[in-house]
Amino acid sequence: MEVINSIRMLLLAAWLGIAIYFSAVVAPTAFTVLRSFDLPNANEIAGTIVARTLSVVNISGFILSLLLLITAAVSKKSYAPMSVLFQSGLLTIVAVATGAGEWLIAARMRGLRAAMHGQIDQVPLSDPNRLAFATLHGYSVAALSVAMIAAVLVIVLMILAREKASTVK
Repeated sequence: MEVINSIRMLLLAAWLGIAIYFSAVVAPTAFTVLRSFDLPNANEIAGTIVARTLSVVNISGFILSLLLLITAAVSKKSYAPMSVLFQSGLLTIVAVATGAGEWLIAARMRGLRAAMHGQIDQVPLSDPNRLAFATLHGYSVAALSVAMIAAVLVIVLMILAREKASTVK
């Protein structure tokens, strides 16, 4: 049972690391580097790179959280009932946030980019499509942030439950 719990924690920590790396390194670097070349469509190119990478982060977070929810039933003997309940609730938040981030928010952003004919850099900042895109970008950042915070809390709960179990033995 301890091995399954360790694997569960490792997988969630790995996903969290990927999400943090994407947010702190990949996305800002793509925009900074491409803008440094003074390309007329630097934001469009960087946005394409970031969107494809974010898709991997969101889909993997969704699948992983569902997998961890399923395996929670197997590992519930290792945790107090309230811990299992909180972990399950937080994993549901990860699933909803990453799922919404991918299949609602990002899908709408892709539609807006298509409506701007791949020329987002040339679309005026006051254009309704560009304004909607910026708003959705904020929602996308918020959704991933919520998923990452929930993942951190699950890991903390797992660690606390492990420490409590080791002191009881």
